[in-house]
Amino acid sequence: MKKRANKALEQDEPLCCCEYVDRQGERSHVAACCCDCEDLDDACDRWLKKEPQKANSLSHLVTVMTDRLRVPWFWGGARRVDLSVLPPLLLLPVLLHVAALHFLLGIVVLTALPVLVLWYYYVTHRKKGRTLFFLSLALFSLGYMYYLFLTEIFPRGGVGLTQLGTVTLGVALTLAALVHTKREPRCVWPHPAYVHSTVTYHSPPLDRDPSPNGVGQEVMLANRGSGSEQQGQGVEQMDGGQSRNWCSVCRVLRPPRAGHCRICDICVLRLDHHCVWINSCVGQSNHRSFLLTLLLFLLTSLYGISLVLRSVCPQQNLVTALVYCPGVYNQHSSALCFTCAWYSCIVTSGLLHLLVLQLINVSYNVTEREARTALRDKTAHSLYWGLVVDTGVYSHGFRGNWAEFLTMGEGPDTPWPSLTDLV
Repeated sequence: MKKRANKALEQDEPLCCCEYVDRQGERSHVAACCCDCEDLDDACDRWLKKEPQKANSLSHLVTVMTDRLRVPWFWGGARRVDLSVLPPLLLLPVLLHVAALHFLLGIVVLTALPVLVLWYYYVTHRKKGRTLFFLSLALFSLGYMYYLFLTEIFPRGGVGLTQLGTVTLGVALTLAALVHTKREPRCVWPHPAYVHSTVTYHSPPLDRDPSPNGVGQEVMLANRGSGSEQQGQGVEQMDGGQSRNWCSVCRVLRPPRAGHCRICDICVLRLDHHCVWINSCVGQSNHRSFLLTLLLFLLTSLYGISLVLRSVCPQQNLVTALVYCPGVYNQHSSALCFTCAWYSCIVTSGLLHLLVLQLINVSYNVTEREARTALRDKTAHSLYWGLVVDTGVYSHGFRGNWAEFLTMGEGPDTPWPSLTDLV
């Protein structure tokens, strides 16, 4: 009993910067990342003996190594490093430098890169898994373009301090808006009266992502309610022709327009969609800042592209320089800047399309989730090949829709729904 008490006391002690709690709920140290790895020893031994590997041994080995790959952190213990952040950091500079060697290589690389990103998006979207690949790609692209602007464009002398300050301010405001967007999108939590217990998982459940620093996850368990609430198996149940907003996953009563995100595994108020580029849901509290982030990025990117093209192709106008810039591949630095301008145009075009869709949806007071559901159920009016989707459910006119969007979330918190709302 004394040993168990000491062990419990040790678990409750605060973690130092190099310690963490592993998947088994035990304290460990980053210096011991290669110690006591029986899975790795067994896999190497079988490989040397040319014996077949055990079933799922490699996947289990990757899971263990991923859990042990951590960096020291100032509070809360060592943080787990997500391997999905590494490919953009390694591949993007290499691919851009290869594309700058010849215009044919540039065509191949700048065509294949968006295709690979879209392919990886559909793979991760189909598996409903979280990944930091797209957030890492977005942040590193912004940082790398700004770095090349400082080291390659500004020393040429065609860019003044005012223009440099404008680009720097745009990058800083974009990052600030992104940080604000990354905050909680206002989740739907169970009513305190319905929560009967809280469970801490040191080893995460199979249907949940592990905590980034390995610290135990607290999960609130809510009452199911009456027997009629336990009949359905889906997120929304039907009874007497009326929809019931009981979420069987989160154990909460959802207000209207709230939805459950299967990637984040939470219910979000006025859920619009899960954005992979910010690795978070877009909901009631961060939808406005999400649009602001897109707008700031587009303005900064367009202004930066114009400065780059004026610097590497001073004899051409902006539209002509993007298509025809004679002699730009004679010098590698000029070719690299020209290639990065094309890469920025591709990224800007994709985000411009996203911004236009968002503005149209706000004008019709419809979320992306509601638009997809209405198109699937054929209950909406679709115009311009699905670019405009009008459900007619929450629309109050153009001015009324924008007034509601700009003021949503500023009033008092949404009241807790009662059990009578199920009927």
